[in-house]
Formats: sequence, C-alpha cells, structure tokens
Amino acid sequence: MPSRSVDRSRRAGTVDPVGSSGLWSVVVAGADLVVPVRCGGCGASGSRWCARCADVLADDPVELSPRVDPGVPTWAMGRYRGVHRAAVLALKERGRDDLVAPLGDALARGVLDLARWSEIPVDRPRLALIPAPTRRLSARRRGGDPVTAIARHAADRLGRSVAVHPVLRTSMWARDSAGLSARDRVANLDESVVVQGPSTRLDDLRAGRCAALLVDDVMTTGATAAESVRVLANRGVTVHAVLVIAAA
Repeated sequence: MPSRSVDRSRRAGTVDPVGSSGLWSVVVAGADLVVPVRCGGCGASGSRWCARCADVLADDPVELSPRVDPGVPTWAMGRYRGVHRAAVLALKERGRDDLVAPLGDALARGVLDLARWSEIPVDRPRLALIPAPTRRLSARRRGGDPVTAIARHAADRLGRSVAVHPVLRTSMWARDSAGLSARDRVANLDESVVVQGPSTRLDDLRAGRCAALLVDDVMTTGATAAESVRVLANRGVTVHAVLVIAAA
C-alpha cells in the first residue's frame, strides 16, 4: 500500500518526480528508441523539423515557366528536390501531419512576398486561397487533402482577411497523373476539374471582392494549374497567380 505521505502529496496536488514526471520521461525516452524522432526535411534525428530545413523553406519564391502555361504568373517556394521534396512526400505518403505547419508557414511567407512584389492585387479587401483539386480517393487514403490543410494553416497565419476556398475537385474518372507526360496530363485533366458545392460559394470571387491565388504542393507540368484556371474563368472567377510549395 502507498504511504500516507505519498497519498497526502497527491491529494495536495504536488507531483512526485519519480512516480510521475520521472516515469513520463522514461516513457518518452523509450518511445524515441523504438521510433526515433527525425526531421521531415533532412532526416536528422532529434527534431521533427530542424532549423536548417526551416531556413531552406524561408527562401523567396522563384518564378516558373511551366510547360503547360496556366496563363497567369506562376511561382514556387523552391524546386522539387532536397528538403522541399522530402517534406512534401513525408506529409502525403508517410502521414507526417506535423509538417503541415512548416509547409503552411512557407506558403504564408510566399503570399506576403507576392503581395509585396505586387504579383497579386493588394487593393482587394480579402484574399482567397484556392487549393488545386485532388481526387477524392487520394484524399480519403491520406486522411484528408494535404494541400487544403497547408492552405488553411497559411490563412491562419495571414489573418482574417485571408480565407481558403476549396471549390475545386478532380473527377473520379481522372487517372493519377504520376508518370504521365505533359501531353497526357492535359488530356487526362480535360473536363475533369470541376467546381464543387453550390455556386454561391463563388459569389465573393466573382464579384471581385477577393484576390484569388491558386495553391498546390507540387507543380510538374502546369497542367493541373492551367485546367483549374480555365475552369474558374468559365465560372467568372479570375485567378491572379499560382503559388506552389515545389516545382519539379
């Protein structure tokens, strides 16, 4: 039986360093031995996201010239290699939801840079971040759409005048674009990107009260962005620029 002194300390709200915090430290240390904590960008042990990788994602956006031209200025926070590639893959394919925050922070910094450079209108009262479409099957397999999650984190960092509008989706008939050529990607997405939900969701965008920025995690050929811009234009929505985390 526990002693009365230990029982009194528990009733008083004090913590026994050996029986409570000490035990928890042992549990955490043991968990690290079984599944070591590793940086989602470089794989270094001891941190989920290290300072060096944070510095890499803090670089200014680079302007792109994709093979399939979306018809609007197109930017990326970096190239699809090294830290950028590792972080995106870890989030999408290995369930590293903790990487939504650093990728969202990078997207938010990119938005501020584009606004500062007048690449997106700054005379509108609000900014709409429109996630590029994804297949429902892929989103369900990953437990949600990572691009929308990144955009929402960025919007939270940017303030109340920025909102996420997940109005696009990819038809179930579209194939996974991995491995397709630029021409095949265009054919695959032809008429496959659609606006989801009631048309009233586009009212603010159509009325010109919002600047609109299409966002995505990776751009390979530009086919998805080009089809998204086209579909939105047909519904009266002007996309002012495209911003992605990484460009292949």
